Amino acid sequence: AATEPDADRRGYAVWVSEIMLQQTQVATVIDYYNRWMQKWPTLQALAQASLEEVNELWAGLGYYSRGKRLQEAARKVVSELAGRMPRTAEDLQKLTGTSQHGKPSSWFQATGVVDGNVIRVLCRLRCIGADSSSPAVIDQLWDMANALVDRSRPGDFNQALMELGATVCVPKAPLCGECPVKQHCRAWRRVEKELALASQKLFGKATSVPDVEDCGAGVCPLCPPATEPWDSSLGVTNFPRKAAKKQPRVVRTATCVLERRGCHGAPEYLIVQRPSSGLLAGLWEFPSFPLAQGLQEKQQREALADHLQAWTGQSVAAGDLRFIGEVVHIFSHIHQTYVVYSLPLDGGITLEPASSPSRWVTEEEFHASAVSTAMKKVLRACEKQRGKESSPGASLPAPPG
Repeated sequence: AATEPDADRRGYAVWVSEIMLQQTQVATVIDYYNRWMQKWPTLQALAQASLEEVNELWAGLGYYSRGKRLQEAARKVVSELAGRMPRTAEDLQKLTGTSQHGKPSSWFQATGVVDGNVIRVLCRLRCIGADSSSPAVIDQLWDMANALVDRSRPGDFNQALMELGATVCVPKAPLCGECPVKQHCRAWRRVEKELALASQKLFGKATSVPDVEDCGAGVCPLCPPATEPWDSSLGVTNFPRKAAKKQPRVVRTATCVLERRGCHGAPEYLIVQRPSSGLLAGLWEFPSFPLAQGLQEKQQREALADHLQAWTGQSVAAGDLRFIGEVVHIFSHIHQTYVVYSLPLDGGITLEPASSPSRWVTEEEFHASAVSTAMKKVLRACEKQRGKESSPGASLPAPPG
């Protein structure tokens, strides 16, 4: 870092890449990263951008709060730190959105690093049997990383540790035979012992020898009594251990694609802006209405029709809503089903002031707006149904329920 001609600019670029790479694959991030750095090459440029612009560029990358936190932190650096990136891990941690696991690293200090790949490597090296996402384990992993890091070449060491997890100690089918640290890996040694024991049993020479690496139940904080038992068929991929996966919350939402003909005859769609906090904060969507459980299809239509009047300023008949189909989208913790309807409107309709901003957009403007992947699916479903209806002998889809 000391050799960089502009350390703050370099630090900002690395910071953006790290935030984008949280929970997202490199191949997906590359195009977004290049567009972002071209549009906002410095902290100062990002600090002057609007949240709308940030959301538009981030649209489709997922976990949208990351972009918002990046911009908030950039403004904080500009206003409170005179545009200089923090030089210590402690100061960097004060910014929002700096680390996936709660503790950032600074390239001005010789500190370890913990990301998903490092978690996997360290959990296998130490046979950590507790939930790898728990705060206690994360704290222990940071302590390990800081103890292991090469003080003279921390950057190279951390990069090597991450690359080890990305290329050799991978989640499935790890290349243990090629691993340069396998002799230090307790998970690998345990697999080797099991193979040796199986071989001895085959020749009737097996003897029961306690494993010196098995810690006492309830003594080691990294292997609580409730931990999952070792599964011989999984080998080293027994680790890292994860908490029991929670079932996603099931949500049903009625969504209506309101359409009118624009001045040039091309279709225009009404989109409204979501609240500034919560899921998909600040993004744009088709008018939507959460459905209560147990509603019949007729009741769904009536509820949605009443809801639409806030934007159209006129009475909407439930019978005029055309059922398109159901679109399923899986968020990290929500199983979302959009019950999609469409409603052609008179082009002369003027939008009424509503609780949320709204506007008419062409298809091109829709895709350029800050809309979620789920809403793009909804529009595709409408276009697909329109194509079916225009073909000979086509029929309307049957409504649900």
